[in-house]
Amino acid sequence: MNYDKKLKAAERLLEVMDTLREKCPWDREQTIESLRNNTIEETYELADAIADNNMEGIKEELGDLLLHVVFYSKLGEEQGVFDFADVADAECDKLIYRHPHVYSDIHADTPTEVMKNWEELKLRKKKRQGGILGGVPRSLPAMVKAFRIGEKAASSGFDWEQKEDIWAKVKEEIAEIEVEMARNDHARTAEEIGDLFFALVNMCRLYGIDPEMALEQCNKKFIRRFTHMEAEADGRLFTEMTAEELDQLWRNAKKDE
Repeated sequence: MNYDKKLKAAERLLEVMDTLREKCPWDREQTIESLRNNTIEETYELADAIADNNMEGIKEELGDLLLHVVFYSKLGEEQGVFDFADVADAECDKLIYRHPHVYSDIHADTPTEVMKNWEELKLRKKKRQGGILGGVPRSLPAMVKAFRIGEKAASSGFDWEQKEDIWAKVKEEIAEIEVEMARNDHARTAEEIGDLFFALVNMCRLYGIDPEMALEQCNKKFIRRFTHMEAEADGRLFTEMTAEELDQLWRNAKKDE
């Protein structure tokens, strides 16, 4: 591994950050709070590049996120609370602590065992007030949060004995939605739909499927087919077409794929 090249690149980025903080009006006025939304946006741009398997895009967006790490570190250094070295060293210490199967005599032969040890060590180290689920960020999108909640609960031993058992839960939630819809109880229906979403996310987890990626692929497929329908409609408005005509356009779009 060419560590010299990597270290020089990191040093160059740190030097560029110092220069921008000193000479750029926009960079000078930024704070930890003002960067937050930009960081979230950059994270989603990286997620888009990953979903598209766009390696050039992934490289670019990783660079943007790395800039944010350096930027926050610079701001911390100016406040005298931490700098880039502190951030990197703290992460190294944490990784070594949470990988005793690599750096100590603890055994973990499967990814599941590694994750179980990881969660136990995190809980023991931080003793979070929120317990096992306390480390799930509040700002996570609901679907990602549901997935992480399921992972953390499972790491504590709270999970279905067999992955196939989740299907009974999914069917149960669907039945409960039907009951509340029949009662015309909007609030309870919304609650039961939430329960169904949560069960489906856990189903994905148990079967090794990323629910966010699965839904995004569905979004792209629908957009692709809907766009095909618009093109085939040749300027006609969908509101002027019959249900049968629209269904035929949809079937044509699926067939052409």
